[in-house]
Amino acid sequence: MSSHHIVRDDQEPALIIANGAACQPELLGQLLEWSPLVIVLDSAIERVMELDIKVDVLLGDFDRDFNPEKYQTTQFPIEIIHTPDQNKTDLEKAFDYLISRNIPAVNVVWATGKRADHTITNITNITRYRDVLKIVILDDHSKVFLLPKKFEKWYPAQTSISLIPIGHVTGIHSSNLFYPLQDDTLTIGYRTGSSNHVTQDGIVTIEHEEGDLLLMECID
Repeated sequence: MSSHHIVRDDQEPALIIANGAACQPELLGQLLEWSPLVIVLDSAIERVMELDIKVDVLLGDFDRDFNPEKYQTTQFPIEIIHTPDQNKTDLEKAFDYLISRNIPAVNVVWATGKRADHTITNITNITRYRDVLKIVILDDHSKVFLLPKKFEKWYPAQTSISLIPIGHVTGIHSSNLFYPLQDDTLTIGYRTGSSNHVTQDGIVTIEHEEGDLLLMECID
């Protein structure tokens, strides 16, 4: 597992490798194959190097006596981005970097598992980027992304889908889900739309009026 760049000119989503639990090599390989740009957070670089992955951008606050210069040769050419701002996570800084380059979409791996606080923060913080960056967080069991006000996608029957509100979400309507939502309200900590599934092969439609609603495509 080493190369990517089969596509060029940012035609496909970039890839960010964070420092949570690793995913299966098959998933990582599929994403690398179609990613024109690979960003690795500094805390994960040694793990990534062990997998012989070509890195385009190394980004982070470089604390704990971290020396990024040693990767200039082994990962040449590599762009090294120092982001010392402690008011944002390194993952948020990577999102900001992509926005500065006018890259519209990104897949993120190794952002879940391990520490629960990191997992919750990584997933919920994508809401602030709703209008500027399409973010998908993937691991071996889930694909997580923020829904637009109206969402339509074809799914096979029995696909597991969870709808998780970030805060309070109102006016939710759905079609082709086993547990239908009709002008429903979901509130984190009180009522969520976890463990629903697709009724039959076909289009699933989900609409909501106000709030931030995550869709999680889940595999046991």
